[in-house]
Parts: sequence; structure tokens; C-alpha cells
Amino acid sequence: MVKIAPSILSADFANLERDIKKSSTADYIHIDVMDGVFVPNITIGVPVIKSIRKCTGMFLDVHLMINKPARYVEAFAKAGADLLTIHLEADHPTRIAEALRVMDEYGMKKAVALRPITKAKAILPYIKDLDMVLVMTVEPGFGGQSFLESQLETIRRVRNIINDYNPACELEVDGGITVQTAPLAVEAGANVLVAGSAIYGADDIPAAIAALRG
Repeated sequence: MVKIAPSILSADFANLERDIKKSSTADYIHIDVMDGVFVPNITIGVPVIKSIRKCTGMFLDVHLMINKPARYVEAFAKAGADLLTIHLEADHPTRIAEALRVMDEYGMKKAVALRPITKAKAILPYIKDLDMVLVMTVEPGFGGQSFLESQLETIRRVRNIINDYNPACELEVDGGITVQTAPLAVEAGANVLVAGSAIYGADDIPAAIAALRG
């Protein structure tokens, strides 16, 4: 079954607990953390995740779009994140490996993300230890962008690597996911779909989640 991860970047931040509760039929809650350096936007950080953890028992899928993420793994673990995704482009490979090691220490699920400029083979040094790979189908930094169909080939290649080295690893896709693009991502090999405006812009959030599952 396809898993759905609503992105709270598109939720109403004045009513965040309400919108998260409306999303309770989803599998994960996707939280985008941006630092204004790795990407040009700034969103939320550790204090907000602590607050979210207090109001929901849902699985918190935290996507760090920040430079040198190893510095903050412990803080996000203590805040209540269940899974951390770090970008391979955000630091030297040795520091990426260090960040993943600290996630292990705290019993967190581990993921790496690929921007559209990054080739699928970049995950090879890490794949055997990962719980998820995230393929971005937009350039990270802002919500509401259009799905890059050129990324379908990257999804296919990542799926092949996962099948060869770590079949239990999930493949998540984030960016421009709608009822039109979701089937394309799934056909290419994704099993977790992140969606923001397609869910929180809908009048009926549970129905939007069901529609994305297909």
C-alpha cells in the first residue's frame, strides 16, 4: 500500500494541531526544516517539533534542509522526531555518515535526500543502513512547485538500488505530488508520497489523502 505523508508546510500554522488531527488517516506527518542557507527559505525548528510531538502520536518524518545537519541530530531526536532525512549535498560524506551514526544512537529511523541535481548512485555508500531514501521532484526550499517529470528516471534508479541492496528501505517522493502526478511516482517505484497543498488545500483532508493513495 502507498503511504501518505502530509507536509505541514502547507497547513494553517495558526491551527496546526487542528490540521494535523485532520490528517490522522495518513501514515506520517512530514515536517520541513529549512535554515535559509542550504535553501533560501526559513521555516521551523526544534521548539515547534516539540510542540507537535505533544499533540500527536503520529510518526514524525522530519526533513532537514539545513547545512551541516550532524550538529542538530541529537536536538531533533530529543524533540520527538521519529525519522530524520538529511541531504547528501549538505555536508562532507564523513559528516553525513556521522549524522547517520548519531541517529542510530538515539534509535531513530534514518534517511537521505537527493536534490534534482544529485544522481541516484550518490546513495550507494549509505544504502545498506538506511530506512528511507527521499527523491525530491522539485528544487527544495518552497512549497507549491510543479512536479519535475525528469526526476522519474532518478526514482527508477533509486528503486533499483534499493531492490539490490536493501529491499526493506522505503522510497519517498516529495514535490508537486497531486492526484495526477502520484501515479507516476508510484509507477516509477515510490511507496511514500509527500503532499502539501494537495492535502491541506482540499476541503476534505481525509478524502484527499485517500485519493492520493489511489
